[in-house]
Amino acid sequence: MKNKQTIREQFFSLLGQTSPSPLGIEIQKAEGVFLLSSTGKRYLDLISGVSVSHVGHARPEVIKAIEDQARNHLHLMVYGELIQQPQVHLASLLTEHLPASLNSIYFVNSGSEANEAALKLAKRVTGRHKVVCFQDAYHGSTHGALSVMGNETFRSAFRPLLPGVTALHFNHTKDLNLIDRHTACVIVEPIQAEAGVRLPESGFLEALRERCDRTGTLLIFDEIQTGFGRTGRLFAMQKYGVIPDMVTLAKALGGGMPLGALACNKQLMDAWKSAPVLGHITTFGGHPVSCAAGAAAFRVLLKEGWTEEVSDKANFLKEALIPHPAVKEVRGEGLLLAVELGDAKKVQAIIHLLLEEGAMADWFLYCDTAFRIAPPLCISKEELALTVKIVLAALDKLK
Repeated sequence: MKNKQTIREQFFSLLGQTSPSPLGIEIQKAEGVFLLSSTGKRYLDLISGVSVSHVGHARPEVIKAIEDQARNHLHLMVYGELIQQPQVHLASLLTEHLPASLNSIYFVNSGSEANEAALKLAKRVTGRHKVVCFQDAYHGSTHGALSVMGNETFRSAFRPLLPGVTALHFNHTKDLNLIDRHTACVIVEPIQAEAGVRLPESGFLEALRERCDRTGTLLIFDEIQTGFGRTGRLFAMQKYGVIPDMVTLAKALGGGMPLGALACNKQLMDAWKSAPVLGHITTFGGHPVSCAAGAAAFRVLLKEGWTEEVSDKANFLKEALIPHPAVKEVRGEGLLLAVELGDAKKVQAIIHLLLEEGAMADWFLYCDTAFRIAPPLCISKEELALTVKIVLAALDKLK
């Protein structure tokens, strides 16, 4: 009889791994902006589960919404067949705060699925097959989403992918001429997160919107990381004054539960109903518990007013970190920041040094010379001061 494995051993032997070197820390509890490990060590969460836990961990209103809905019912039927209050309430809340043209919601399980739905709907509505994306974009890991990923390293092993996809250079206005009347859609992150938080230059998103209008091309904003207050507005489209034809949402949408959504105009959304009927189907999309949690988290965000505080909090972090000699630059918008060190080995070192100091940070898929700071939006002034203290102490130890 084999000796009983520890939880750590089972983690590595039983669960599929996607990296040769996961952090491998066992977390027993999370509350507010802190994670507590099985050893009793407390970590300041500077990742938010990659922009998921925007209202903090174990927020009482979110926990209560989950408990209440679980007592009412869990899954009942495939999405769209039965009227379920949590779905309706969250859709109502979303459309109330999105631009008026984005007045219909299709719930799915994740950001990848939201982008898959958007790509499918664009082809269905326009009758076109060409798709435009951008270099260094990240839209998910399913086959369609992978096809519009702007990094060959992560997708080359999985070809063939969707045909007819062209990747342009972000912020290169001249490239927009490649969008033509055969292009079904353009999918773009208003801020390129995994590229190391690359902001749109003045006029670029406006030029993109104009080119799409001129060619009859649908414009999709992937706001999966930038939505729900992360940039200092509820949605980045509001910050930049450009309204897409579709927007995809996930991560913070579920308040810590798995949930994604496609939002667009009802006229576009109704295309799912015919030619063919059931043009898009999901079993668990819009799970009632996830929708209840998402609505509760959204109400907390609106009530607490953290979105209005994001810019000041970000400026506090920037002003404290930029003077450090190891820091080349701090890029970002709101509490989505990239601390540029200019050296990939230093980034890997700083991740572990931060863990030693009591904070959890992360790197970017396409920018190995910078590390991410994206804490829950509820982070207090005292917790921001602790963040600065920990990060500077880790930077001081860099060789």
